[in-house]
Amino acid sequence: MKKIDRRTFLKGMGVVSGAAVLAGCGSSSSSTASSAASGSNTAANDTLVYGEDSMDGKFSPFFYTAVPDEDVVNMLHLSLLGADREGGIVLKGIKGETRPYNGTDYTYTGIADCDIVENADGTVDYNITMRDDIKFSDGTTADIDDVIFGIYVLCDPTYDGSSTFSALPVEGMAAYRTGMDTLANLLATLGEDNTDFSLVTEEQQKAFWDAVNNGGTAYAQEIVDYLIANGHNSADDSVATCAANWGYDLAADADAKDFFLAIGEAYGWSFASMEAESAGSALADLIPEDVYKFSEIGVKTGDSAASITGVKRTGDYSMTLTMTKIDATAIYQVAGIPVVPMHYYGDESKYDYNNNSFGFTKGDLSVVKSVTTAPIGGGPYTFNSFTNGTVTLDANPLYYKGEPKIAHINFMTLLEADKVNAVDAGTVDITSPSFSNDTIDEITAINGTADFDGPVITINTVNNLGYGYVGICAKNVCVNGEPGSDASKNLRKAIATVISVYRDEAIDSYYGERANVINYPISDTSWAAPRVTDEGYKIAFSTDVNGNAIYSDSMSEEEKYAAALQAALGFFEAAGYTVADGKLTAAPKGAKLEYELIIPAGGTGDHPNFMIVANASAALKTIGFNLIITDVSDGTVTIGNNLNAGTAELWTMAWQATADPDMYQIYYSDVANGGANKGGSSHYYYIQDAELDQWIMEARQSFDQSYRKVLYKQCLDRVVDWACEIPIYQRLNCVIFSSERINLSTLTPDITTYWGWGNDIEQLELN
Repeated sequence: MKKIDRRTFLKGMGVVSGAAVLAGCGSSSSSTASSAASGSNTAANDTLVYGEDSMDGKFSPFFYTAVPDEDVVNMLHLSLLGADREGGIVLKGIKGETRPYNGTDYTYTGIADCDIVENADGTVDYNITMRDDIKFSDGTTADIDDVIFGIYVLCDPTYDGSSTFSALPVEGMAAYRTGMDTLANLLATLGEDNTDFSLVTEEQQKAFWDAVNNGGTAYAQEIVDYLIANGHNSADDSVATCAANWGYDLAADADAKDFFLAIGEAYGWSFASMEAESAGSALADLIPEDVYKFSEIGVKTGDSAASITGVKRTGDYSMTLTMTKIDATAIYQVAGIPVVPMHYYGDESKYDYNNNSFGFTKGDLSVVKSVTTAPIGGGPYTFNSFTNGTVTLDANPLYYKGEPKIAHINFMTLLEADKVNAVDAGTVDITSPSFSNDTIDEITAINGTADFDGPVITINTVNNLGYGYVGICAKNVCVNGEPGSDASKNLRKAIATVISVYRDEAIDSYYGERANVINYPISDTSWAAPRVTDEGYKIAFSTDVNGNAIYSDSMSEEEKYAAALQAALGFFEAAGYTVADGKLTAAPKGAKLEYELIIPAGGTGDHPNFMIVANASAALKTIGFNLIITDVSDGTVTIGNNLNAGTAELWTMAWQATADPDMYQIYYSDVANGGANKGGSSHYYYIQDAELDQWIMEARQSFDQSYRKVLYKQCLDRVVDWACEIPIYQRLNCVIFSSERINLSTLTPDITTYWGWGNDIEQLELN
């Protein structure tokens, strides 16, 4: 699975529940350590300082929203299961599992075992057994009731965090979640003229609709103003036209209030989720705080099951989770179930498993949310404070793998430009700067050596869990309004062929050996990624309209560029363009001779893909096609808004991936139901392909990794055939360590994408 990380894609970088077990800092898996150094700096000799990106201050495992907050969460909390260095879930954590990596056998331990059983009736049981000696930092013992409490939080009808656990095919899930609505959704459904106050009060109704008419309408008006100011409306500047460009179908005479009501309906009136539509102000700043919380208040509207039948307590430290069918992605969700003290995050007096009470009142998560900024868990460290952008943590003496040797860890907010200098100055011990040529030059100058292991800074690199790409919206770059036609695919292949040929030179120039060109839209870190040695492996967009190879090994770079242009002419002609004397002279119906590509290069061309698209634009211009390159400084806003509006034609960003390569989120279009998902992360790509949908679902419904890899190769080939995504690069991430300050021989060895510096944190020492 993959997603856009809107906080990091500007740097070419870039939650799914379960990610915590893979993030590296505080998972439930443990192993060993190796390396070397010595020295000191200005930090306290019992405190490790990590230079972190900006944090939101939400340190609850249920409600964190940002990756930096997740880093802190992983130090404080335990997840049910852990992962190994390749992202595989450790199912036998109690006694441990030994698995090889890079020529070394590592034993991984955790707090629980999980036995997966496929039943004759097609259901699947996840039989979970916990250790009986796990202590939370307040001294209480963790047991299966704490786990069940966490599951019911994630499955509550009013839960609005990032976890999608409730979407799993757990037996009885739908029956449990029906018969209840949020107060906000209920008020919206009843309408402004409602006179039935059996479920809501008159005061609540007035407060809600006052908020809609004032702040809500203003929120939608900001979107309208943004679209008008940036010239996105080709027809007129009416609210209906603006809404259509933003992905909403409204009546011709619609006003801003109607627009806001449509947004609310689309998000089930979850105000926190509606924030994603912002074109400026946060919705939380425009409507009263008490009304904002209406989307968190559950109201019983009918009958529902009192419990989830698929969640069965089988002992003080055991349970069974039953699913109605195979879902290969489910184990990652199961692994990520937070194990937290129910008596703190909930109300222990409200827990009575036999009488269907699970630690809080169904539909009311206020107690759980009340401690979001003051967490307690069973991880290696305990929360002390969050002040002036710095989180301070203290070693947990009750941690099940032993009290950490470093007494304190501070997560200190640090600007990207200051990260390397902060390690040099001794104010930070570990940080993760963007791994560019400039970063390497800076570190080399500090170390006085080109080696990664220098006297001041030591560098550790891993493949980024994600990749850079160029996207093309099939709806906006097509012929005759038919995104899936051969003509439309040929149009996009013409553009993609020319862009692709410039990848090698540009990526080498920007990253050097710190990135490589990829040929399929999937991170190289995934087990499903095709390898060069695999049968059927192909260079992306390297065949012409007749299926013949465009390039030969003997070609020079200049000859390849010329061959790509010639092949592009063939694709353009097949798409219906008029070609005369090697140039395009007219476009077919619904297509154009120019399209726009937006790139977040800061307005200065500073982006790994900038050279690629600039060279492609210059080449295409010689054959009469204008690829307009728009370099924006506010990439998060401009690209995000264009994608949400459905107005983007081409763009460049990066996907952030997860351990499982499930393609549902991005490429599943639900053609059988009229393309409800529109294809491509709501509507970014607008892929509409019933066969692709079928393959994606088949791959989800098997535990056989070899079979899934074959299906995913078919999926990847089909995505490339749609020519909506041009895979560009897989880059390295780096973590830098103070060689003087940290005893690197105690750092966990063989750090990988899935196994970070924070694993085995209890063994890490300072010099």
